[in-house]
Amino acid sequence: MKTSNVLVLILVLLYINASTEWPTHTVCKEDNLEIYYKSCDPQQDFAFSIDRCSDIMTHTFNIRAAMVLRHNIKELYVKVELIMNEKTVLTYSETLCEPGHSKLIFCGKKKGEHLYYEGPVTLGIQEIPQGDYTISAKLTNEDHVTVACADFTVKNYLEY
Repeated sequence: MKTSNVLVLILVLLYINASTEWPTHTVCKEDNLEIYYKSCDPQQDFAFSIDRCSDIMTHTFNIRAAMVLRHNIKELYVKVELIMNEKTVLTYSETLCEPGHSKLIFCGKKKGEHLYYEGPVTLGIQEIPQGDYTISAKLTNEDHVTVACADFTVKNYLEY
C-alpha cells in the first residue's frame, strides 16, 4: 500500500474518533421543502433517502434505508416526537415487531446482519405541518436498547 494511502486512512480514522456527533445528511431539498437528518445514536449512523421532496405530498412515497444491525430485532418499538421551539408537542409510539405479529420484513434479523429496505411508506397524515421543526424517531428492541435513532429537521414553506 502506498504511503499516501496509509496516511489518508490514518487521518480518516483519527477524524472519526475525534468527531463527537454524526454529520447532518440531506434527505431532500426543493423549492419550499427541506428535510435533513442526523443520527442521534452515538455509535452508529445509517443511510436514508427518498427520490424527491414532492413525493412526500402524495402521502405514499418510496424510501431507501440501510444499516448494519448492532442488536437483534425480535421485538421492535418506535417512538416519534414532534418538537417545535424545543418543546415536544406530539408523541406517537407503536410496536413494529413482536412474536407472532410483525409489521416489517426485517423483524427477526440478528446482530451483524445488513438491514436494507427499499419501497413504499405511507405517512398517514393529510398534510405536513408548515414551519421549522424537528421530528425525533427512536427504534428500540426487546431489551430497550437503541436499534436506530435520528432527528429529522423539516423546513416546510409549502402552502396547501
